[in-house]
Amino acid sequence: MITITRVYSDANGESHFEDFEVPLKNNGDIGFLSDDEPVKSIVFREVSPSYDYDFHNAPDRQYIVLLEGGVEIETSLGEKRTFNTGSILLVEDTTGKGHKTKNIEPKLRKSIFIKLI
Repeated sequence: MITITRVYSDANGESHFEDFEVPLKNNGDIGFLSDDEPVKSIVFREVSPSYDYDFHNAPDRQYIVLLEGGVEIETSLGEKRTFNTGSILLVEDTTGKGHKTKNIEPKLRKSIFIKLI
């Protein structure tokens, strides 16, 4: 299983965290794989060490994979979580009050955005 944290908006526009697991199937010599998931595009991103972005919505439903550097995300209700290198997020709060994001390390943060269909 691979654990992913989802950021989403409820019916009142408040953002929340939810953890879920993606099941993996044994594919022999090549390892354990999830089912295919269709995607629209992939974006590579790098942000400065001082990155501190106020409340915003995700531009698309997308996975974010943190390649280097950690981030703190705060929901509209004030809940904060820290995510480190290697973390995977599913960001779905494309409407509502959004979330805040800031770097937690004094270095460039590198990530991949995988936009979903």
